[in-house]
Amino acid sequence: MRILIVEDESDVARAIARMLGRSGFATDHVASVDEARAAACVHSYDLVLLDRRLPDGDGLALLTQLRREQPGVRVVMLTACETKAAIVEGLNAGADDYLTKPFDSDELMARVRASLRRSGGANAPPIKVGAIFYDPNLRDVAINGQSIVMHGRELTLLEILLRNCGRMVPRETIVEEIYGFDDDVQASVLNSLMMRLRRRLDELQAGVKIHMARGVGYMLTKADK
Repeated sequence: MRILIVEDESDVARAIARMLGRSGFATDHVASVDEARAAACVHSYDLVLLDRRLPDGDGLALLTQLRREQPGVRVVMLTACETKAAIVEGLNAGADDYLTKPFDSDELMARVRASLRRSGGANAPPIKVGAIFYDPNLRDVAINGQSIVMHGRELTLLEILLRNCGRMVPRETIVEEIYGFDDDVQASVLNSLMMRLRRRLDELQAGVKIHMARGVGYMLTKADK
């Protein structure tokens, strides 16, 4: 899942990006309304963390455009405005949630996950391939009936492959979903991540196989018995 952080305080943005990255989310960071508009024209986002007080205007000015161009996106407002009127204004403008600064990191992550679960439509069905059972709404993985903890990009990579089971996923698509546009991603980085995931699935007897087409991409299939 991809999250856009619209925040002009670089230290705050970096801290949020680190938290989200540890949970497997790809993040992009911009610092103004205009930069956010440009990013939204290039990428589709699952969620936007939107500061209200930006150098070139009120973050609320983005909401109408975001709702029009990406109807399914969730928006969590981040602001130092603590008045009830400001919160009501943000929610009435279309925000899904509102978090005032300074905020607790655990509360932020809880609100992000809660907002992502409120998709506005039917929940995505679970995915079962081999011995893997994956719930995309909760991002829970079970293998051979046992709950498995997967952190960060390993989980995101598995989700991409499961969603596209039986289809070759281009390297460029995987990189775009896992990493933000500020990340400098070398080919070896994705190769190493893929090797770790393949090794772990083999150790857990997941009953799947990851195929590689050199220079093209990767595909997950059910393993032959």
